[in-house]
Amino acid sequence: MSGKNDSRSKDSFHSRSTLSTGGKSTAYYSLPKAAESIGNIQRLPRSLKVLLENLLRHEDGVTVTADDIQGLADWLKTRSSDREIQYRPARVLMQDFTGVPAVVDLAAMRDAVVKAGGDPEQINPLSPVDLVIDHSVMIDEFGSSHAFDDNVKKEMERNGERYEFLRWGQKAFDNFSVVPPGTGICHQVNLEYLGQVVWQGKEGDADVLYPDTLVGTDSHTTMINALGILGWGVGGIEAEAAMLGQPVSMLVPEVVGFKFEGSLPAGVTATDLVLRVTEMLRQKGVVGKFVEFYGPGLSQLALADRATIANMAPEYGATCGFFPVDNETLNYLRLSGRDDAVIQRVEDYCKAQGLWHDPAEEEPAFTDSLTLDLSTVEPALAGPRRPQDRVPLAKVKDAFHDLLALQLVPQNNEESRLESEGGAQAEDSGASFELNGETHDLPQGAVVIAAITSCTNTSNPGVMMAAGLLAKNAVEKGLVTKPWVKTSLAPGSKVVTDYLTAAGLMPYLEKLGFYLSGYGCTTCIGNSGPLPEPISKAIAEHDLTVSAVLSGNRNFEGRIHPLVRANWLSSPPLVVAYALAGKTTMDLEAEPLGLNDKGEPVYLKDVWPDSEQIKAAVAQVSSDMYRSRYADVFTGDEHWRSIAVADSETYQWREDSTYVRNPPYFTAIDQPLPALSNIENARALAVFGDSITTDHISPAGNIKPESPAGIYLQQQGVKAQDFNSYGSRRGNHEVMMRGT
Repeated sequence: MSGKNDSRSKDSFHSRSTLSTGGKSTAYYSLPKAAESIGNIQRLPRSLKVLLENLLRHEDGVTVTADDIQGLADWLKTRSSDREIQYRPARVLMQDFTGVPAVVDLAAMRDAVVKAGGDPEQINPLSPVDLVIDHSVMIDEFGSSHAFDDNVKKEMERNGERYEFLRWGQKAFDNFSVVPPGTGICHQVNLEYLGQVVWQGKEGDADVLYPDTLVGTDSHTTMINALGILGWGVGGIEAEAAMLGQPVSMLVPEVVGFKFEGSLPAGVTATDLVLRVTEMLRQKGVVGKFVEFYGPGLSQLALADRATIANMAPEYGATCGFFPVDNETLNYLRLSGRDDAVIQRVEDYCKAQGLWHDPAEEEPAFTDSLTLDLSTVEPALAGPRRPQDRVPLAKVKDAFHDLLALQLVPQNNEESRLESEGGAQAEDSGASFELNGETHDLPQGAVVIAAITSCTNTSNPGVMMAAGLLAKNAVEKGLVTKPWVKTSLAPGSKVVTDYLTAAGLMPYLEKLGFYLSGYGCTTCIGNSGPLPEPISKAIAEHDLTVSAVLSGNRNFEGRIHPLVRANWLSSPPLVVAYALAGKTTMDLEAEPLGLNDKGEPVYLKDVWPDSEQIKAAVAQVSSDMYRSRYADVFTGDEHWRSIAVADSETYQWREDSTYVRNPPYFTAIDQPLPALSNIENARALAVFGDSITTDHISPAGNIKPESPAGIYLQQQGVKAQDFNSYGSRRGNHEVMMRGT
């Protein structure tokens, strides 16, 4: 793929130069050379240097002027700006939930062009677009060796119409690539394969180097910031505009610096770290701002740890969480199988542009800053409803009791509230159920879902190997998963199962029920699938408050599963630990996970892997694994390849489709096109309070039969068991209007 500019920049600041890398001289827009005219920019945050280069390269005197460029350089004087700029990202990233509507719009535009007597080939993305199908696999089957195959089969049956539409789009549109289902999560595929850090594109007939930048239709696009690639999530309209070559209009942001010092203690994971960072930045207030990480502690963070932190920028409220390029960046590019020429290009370009992180250099100037000593981070979860509500591991029991007390005691009855504070009585009021011929007691706070899932953590070999090692230690001590826990392993790429297998850890995870369930975004997006019927019945009939523990980034109420009120974000090894414990009403640091075959208590400290064990396991990860898995990434399996696709420039809409409908936006458009007019007297449609998310406004998860969307689908002949999810039906405006 390559970006392309149709004309050269006006280059008012004479920044266009050539860079020698890999034995060739290639054009680029030099920030040091521009600084000779616009003033010293050495202390400009590196994220803003990326924006500055973007303006230099796209200066046309209309959308980008010399004043815009000078204004951005002058940010250092006030460390804030009210200047609006036009930013042109190099590419666009989509996942299938949010990407399908964009492709629907492109298909509808082609219809409109044909209706107006034009050539449908006029409608194509002008910027490279990668769409990764990753949000449609659901955990219907779990805990068995055939779970993966069964879930893939059901995914293809449910989504065949959508996938046929996307395969048509892959053939019909230029500059549009589709990564088939079963490959991984878009952000992990982006990190491990698509991201280049420094892009080589065309400017006229000449090659030109520039920073790899992007916008994505998923809020966690920010994960790529770990590689020093500037990118963030945008709405569908903005993404479509970027696809069609239009700039993203934005204010020059404030930039909050986050300084790392020290190193993480033994037994503390990157997940624990990101929950602390999220808590601190939420308290600081960074909505609408860039966050840029720096400081001596960066050298202690592996690239995968940085990716864990960058991924959760939406949770701490920032536009992005940017890490500078350094030697660790190069190490990761090498590990993940990038070409030597690309790695050399990244080093040469970033050092020439002042984008390279050198701890000995003067620190960048920030709007504001805060500091974290990594040695102070402790094991923790976040929940039960918000990702910024960090709870130390030893306090999870108390936090759950607090939740239970709030739910079970009338708020205006102070005497009753005080009597039951801590929820001790309520904890005993569980329910019995029968499963596989055995009767069990399901307590309040039971962990009914334990899911190793989501791009946040499955991109990190350190925490994934820790989960496998904890499983190994637990199995060897005779521990078993509680029978009411739905376990699942849904990595963000196939490389994960490759290295877990190479380290000999998959059999132990499987012994505890963590069989491979799919490669994609599952529990975190609400694709957790049904609970076993006896457990669902017990929860509903006894109005139990039960828990999910997942290695994800989202835990809003109702998102993970309709019957699960308490959702806890944790590291993958703690997901395994809670599957063994079976409940969140215990202190994992003080109470035993279970008994061994001799009836002796086994504690978390007895099965937690030490740093050397984890380091030895991570050493099993090789670049050959990445090269092998991504060698033919766009081809897909036999299910994908067998989908029949019409060879046509326009899409043949189905009148009876409940997944993909021709939207009505262009029905009134004809030649000549109507003149544009101003929008006047616009008003806010709604003003929302705190913690209202897009999940509340435009849902992605479960469709209830009694909801307006559920009633509509039943009227179209769709049975409730075939509803799929709101996200899967975003290509049908009739469903989404009712969902909103």
